[in-house]
Amino acid sequence: MADRKVSEILASSTVSIIELVAAIVEEAQARHASDIHIDPSRDGLRVRLRIDGVLHEVFQLPKNIHAEIIARVKVLAGMRTDEHQSTQDGRFRYNFKNGDTLDIRVSIAPTYQGENVVLRLLSDNAANHTLDMLGFSAADRQKILTAIKRPYGMILSTGPTGSGKTTTLYTLIKMLNAPELSIVTIEDPIEYAVEKVEQIQVNARVGLTFANGLRSILRQDPNIIMVGEIRDAETAAIAVNTALTGHLLLSTLHTNDAATTLPRLLDMGIDAYLVASTINIAIGQRLVRKICTNCKKQSVITKAAEETLSAVPLKTPVKQGDIFYSGAGCEACGGTGYSGRLCISEVLVADNAIREAILRKASAADLRKIAIVSGMTTMLEDGFAKARAGGTTIEEILRVVYE
Repeated sequence: MADRKVSEILASSTVSIIELVAAIVEEAQARHASDIHIDPSRDGLRVRLRIDGVLHEVFQLPKNIHAEIIARVKVLAGMRTDEHQSTQDGRFRYNFKNGDTLDIRVSIAPTYQGENVVLRLLSDNAANHTLDMLGFSAADRQKILTAIKRPYGMILSTGPTGSGKTTTLYTLIKMLNAPELSIVTIEDPIEYAVEKVEQIQVNARVGLTFANGLRSILRQDPNIIMVGEIRDAETAAIAVNTALTGHLLLSTLHTNDAATTLPRLLDMGIDAYLVASTINIAIGQRLVRKICTNCKKQSVITKAAEETLSAVPLKTPVKQGDIFYSGAGCEACGGTGYSGRLCISEVLVADNAIREAILRKASAADLRKIAIVSGMTTMLEDGFAKARAGGTTIEEILRVVYE
């Protein structure tokens, strides 16, 4: 546990590596960072913190302590300290002075300038979210609640890396967790421990893949199964058949939006009738930064802004004089104007019209149009609604969603 700040440790005549690594972790936690990047360069070490999804450079460390920092992290995470040419993954628990604990996932990779370290800070608070806290609108929450009440079928959370998919699945698992249900998960890695849920860690070295693990789970008599990610055709085929045989299956898929999820499964070789029969909902999502409540201010749309935003396809166009919000920047938010993140989403419900479109192998664009007619609010529309309500800024929505 660190007694001093990073700057104080570096300023001292002798640098304690144990104290320095601890101080970096505590600094990251104090700034509500999700990740710590320690990257070597020719002349030193760059330490960056990912705060609300954006990396910020916070420290420069001397190059001569690079090897010692790597060794300290490896010891904490139970890694091989004599291996420098291959990637390694591990995790450890950090204990704070006040009794709090923090699980940290570690990834080390060899780069041209030496080994780098990325630490993912897994806060226990992330496992205690509700759909409302995540930022889902009332309409989307209702669609999700209806879907999870069904005893079988697939619920897929989609989006790029870092869009909050896994957090959404953990939230749903927590909502479903009940004594009369058997819930089993297979994950890579297990990010949060969930009480009274059987969680299995993928281990490719012993042949425990998503596909093999899913086969084994079916012999465990589960009601609900969570698969961390559908990565390949084999896992997709087993997942679909699992959902077809009376299990509720939750998983994630890397797609740009909810509508693309369905053609993606077809591309993996799943028959159209199986996709149509098993999909309950597809949740497309992104994370955007929330406006800091301490320095929040109104912004009135100018004529120039109206003309610029006229190209954005919205049901309710942004007009001159409309009120939006922004953050002025203050000490509480580090001058960024943002603090925390919320989810902007679109929830595609597999109704009869969508199922018929899947059977005729309609394109993602056609599926999207059908879903909108059936009442789906797109991520862009959801984002602008939240910007109008003061949750985030127009700039954030355009940065994250609009291409």
